[in-house]
Amino acid sequence: MLNTPPSGADRNRSVLSVSDLNREVKHLLESSVPLLWVGGEISNFAAPSSGHWYFTLKDARAQVRCAMFRGRNRSVRFQPGNGREVIARARVSLYEGRGEFQLIIEHLEEAGFGALMRQLEALKARLQAEGMFELARKKPLPYLPATIGIITSPTGAAVRDMIHVLGRRYPAAQIELIPVAVQGQGAAQQIARAIQLAGKLQRHDLLIVGRGGGSLEDLWAFNEEVVVRALAACPIPTISAVGHETDTTLADLAADVRAPTPSAAAEIASANAAELAEEFHTADLRLRRAMQLQLRHLQQQVQLVGNRIRHPREQLQNRAQRLDHLEIQLRSAIQRQLAHRRQRLQQSERAFSQVHPAQQLAQGSKALAQAIDRLNRGVHRQLQHKREQAAHSAQLLHSVSPLGVLERGYAIVRDEEKRVIRRAQDTHSGQRINARLAEGDISAIVE
Repeated sequence: MLNTPPSGADRNRSVLSVSDLNREVKHLLESSVPLLWVGGEISNFAAPSSGHWYFTLKDARAQVRCAMFRGRNRSVRFQPGNGREVIARARVSLYEGRGEFQLIIEHLEEAGFGALMRQLEALKARLQAEGMFELARKKPLPYLPATIGIITSPTGAAVRDMIHVLGRRYPAAQIELIPVAVQGQGAAQQIARAIQLAGKLQRHDLLIVGRGGGSLEDLWAFNEEVVVRALAACPIPTISAVGHETDTTLADLAADVRAPTPSAAAEIASANAAELAEEFHTADLRLRRAMQLQLRHLQQQVQLVGNRIRHPREQLQNRAQRLDHLEIQLRSAIQRQLAHRRQRLQQSERAFSQVHPAQQLAQGSKALAQAIDRLNRGVHRQLQHKREQAAHSAQLLHSVSPLGVLERGYAIVRDEEKRVIRRAQDTHSGQRINARLAEGDISAIVE
C-alpha cells in the first residue's frame, strides 16, 4: 500500500500499488480458471540459455503470451518452432513484472498427436486382448541364418547401416533387400504384403522389418493393424527395428524380437565373433577327445585279441594273420576318421574365415598336425609291441608243446583203444601197439 498523506475526500480511499494490483489479479486468475487445453500456432519462439521456452500462441484473430519452464519442456518429444501447430495444457497466469496476461505451459504436443495416441492405445488394447503380443507365440531367432531378408526403404540410412553391420560381423549370410515405402499413403499395405510374401516363399531364415527414426506420424505405418497381423502370422522369425530406442510401435510388440535401432537389429541377427571362436575351440577339444576314445577302444580290441592267443603253431599263424587284418582296419579307420575330421575342420575354417583370427587358425592347424603325427607314431609303437608279445607267446607255447618233446626223441605209445601206455606191465605178449613219433607213427606187436 502507498503511504500518502490523506486529504479531504481521499482520506477514505484505498489505493493499491501496481505490484499489489498485479499480484491480486494473478492470484484471481490462477485460482478461478482451471487447467485447460489451448490450440494454436507458435510464433516468436525463444529458447534462452536458462533452458526456459517463451513464445506466442496465436490463431487468426488473437494471440497470447506463453512460458514453458525447463523442468516441463524436457519431456516434449519434438522441437517447437515458429509456424508449428501445437496443443498445450496450460494454466492461466499474469506476468507481474509487465502486467501481461500469459499461459504457463505444463504439457505441449503437436496438433493431432493426442488423437493419434488415443487411436494407438485403443488399437493396442484390442490387439493385446487377442493375444497378438503374447510371449508364448514368439519364435526363437535362428543362430546362424543363411539368408536374411530386410523389409525397409531402399533409400534410407537405416538399410545402409544394417548392411554395413551385417557385412562386418557376419559376411557369410546372404542379404536380400525387400524394398517398400515406410511412410505415407499405402506404406502399411506394402509392408504387410512384403511380410506375407516372404512368409509364403520361405526363402529367408530371418526377416528384419523397420526404418529410421521420425515423428509419430512418420512411424505410423508400423502401428497399422495390417502390419501387426502380418508380423504375428509370419512363419519366419522376425526382428522389428523401427526408429530410435525411445520409439515403440505396435510392430515392435508383435515381432518375435524388438531391436532398439536398425543397427542393433543387424547385430542381433548376426553371429558374434567371440562366440564363434569359443565354439570352434570347443569343437576342437571334442574332436581330440573322440579320437583318443576311439584309439583306446581299438587298443583294447588289439589287447583282447592278443590275450586269446593260446593255441599251437597253426592257430598262432591264424591269430597273427587276424592281427595284421586288424592293423589294416585300424589304420583305415584312423585315416577315415582323420579325413572326416579334416573335412569338418576345413568346412568350419571356410565358414568362420571372416570372423576367426588367422593366427589362432594357424596354431590350431599346427596342433592338429602334431596330434596326428603323435597318433601315428603311437599306433606304430603299439602294433610293434603287440607283434613282439605275440612272437614271444608263440615261443613259450612251442617250448611246452608235446610236439617239442617228440622232436627230442621221445614217443607216445597207445594201445588199440588209443589209450596211452605208461608202464610195460600194462602190456601183454602179442598185443598190438602204436607209437607216435615227431614225424610219423610206428605200429608194433609186444613179444
